[in-house]
Amino acid sequence: MTDDEHLRVVRERFDDRAPTYDESAMHRGLAAAVAAFADLDGVEAVLDVATGTGLVLRALRDRGYDGSAAGVDLAPRMIDEARRHLPEADLLVGDATRLPFADDTFDLATCVTGLQLFPDPGAAIAEWARVLRPGGRAITATFLAFDRSRHQAAPPPAFIDHIPFDSVEHLSATVAPAGFAVGRTDTWTDGADEVLIAELTRSAEASVTP
Repeated sequence: MTDDEHLRVVRERFDDRAPTYDESAMHRGLAAAVAAFADLDGVEAVLDVATGTGLVLRALRDRGYDGSAAGVDLAPRMIDEARRHLPEADLLVGDATRLPFADDTFDLATCVTGLQLFPDPGAAIAEWARVLRPGGRAITATFLAFDRSRHQAAPPPAFIDHIPFDSVEHLSATVAPAGFAVGRTDTWTDGADEVLIAELTRSAEASVTP
């Protein structure tokens, strides 16, 4: 499968899921857990990558975050749903490996169960480094274990390769080329799926490998 075919499958499947995506208690619960985990000290601008219907941004808003919020997703119908709930946010259809935002724009980037969907996750992670301000952080949520029977509507690329993100050690190696290191971590489970929530920090002198 070429990268273009991969992206087309992901886009179509999530467009189909957009009207009912929020019915998933798993997705809502994980978004709330990520929002609770986030250190919002000094955060004035947040970007959510693979935002879907904006559940993470909505959970941050419910927590009391009132700074600027932006989100990007490959699926137009997902963005349409997110805009209904977050009319004040800057929500755009776009590719995670070519974010439509300027350098040094955000204090925090989040990506919840999205990395395994990207044809080139390393390029997406490098984009976080580009758009984050000095001292900015990223938060990922990646599957440690999952019940495949509960995710039958997920696109086939979602099951290709979880290994780069399925442990602290693997995640550390995956994000290192972009200058990130894994800091705080937590584990979330709803009894069927188990997810690693990790905060990524980046030294001031780190540079992105071309």
